Amino acid sequence: MSQSVYVHGYSEREAIRLSDQANTLTQILHHDTRFPPGNLVLEAGCGTGAQTVIITTQNPDCRFHSIDISKISLEAAEERLRNEPCSKIDQVTFEQADIGDLPYDDETFDHIFVCFVLEHLPNPVKALIELKRVLKRNGTIMVIEGDHGSVYFYPPNQASIDAVQTQIELQHRTGGDACIGRRLYPLLAEAGFSDVSVSPRMVYVDASKPELVDGFTRKTFTAMIEGVQKDAVAAGLISRERFEHGIQGLYRTCEPDGVFCYTFFKASGVKSR
Repeated sequence: MSQSVYVHGYSEREAIRLSDQANTLTQILHHDTRFPPGNLVLEAGCGTGAQTVIITTQNPDCRFHSIDISKISLEAAEERLRNEPCSKIDQVTFEQADIGDLPYDDETFDHIFVCFVLEHLPNPVKALIELKRVLKRNGTIMVIEGDHGSVYFYPPNQASIDAVQTQIELQHRTGGDACIGRRLYPLLAEAGFSDVSVSPRMVYVDASKPELVDGFTRKTFTAMIEGVQKDAVAAGLISRERFEHGIQGLYRTCEPDGVFCYTFFKASGVKSR
């Protein structure tokens, strides 16, 4: 099973956006991303390594296999770790692999970590079942996804909502789901994991949090939506003028009286059988 088209693309700008996102959200998403010492962890869909740096640094006594379907992304991830002073490159093995057809024996890994990957897959349950295959009995999985349907902000701007909706639609057309965060519980349960639990992680941004105004509202979310303008207009989903007005509205939330909210979801489950 191959993944759907990565709607955000593989540009240098996108790599920078992913890095900004990871660095800005570390405390919100990863304060509890901890594995027992000695665990062998599969990071499924590591991309350019933005999350890899964080989870390996926080778990220096674990070993990781970080895989991705894109050779270009893997090369960027390995280079990122080599240049990161706090990470230990020798604790990570990078491998090109398809998340739907993993090159590992049954019950190989103690833990599986999946972040911002399922949203791009046409059949996330099938991928989760394949991941469960390579997980040891009583091993655990951790999944993090966003949900674009959770966006709200002040001042209100319908053009901004319309612009966000074009990204949701474009991802839907490639077989993905930009609103998958709300589906994590049923997806993990359907794949056969037990003891499934989900923790919403809201990102609330106002002028009292300048690091989030810049790192998340500007450089993560708005940059992501801005990046689909060409495709959205070409697909006839929105006019160029309407889209640009929507982007202006998102940047407007970065002003002193602006507010921006978005919710991520972090789920975990156990392979009990």
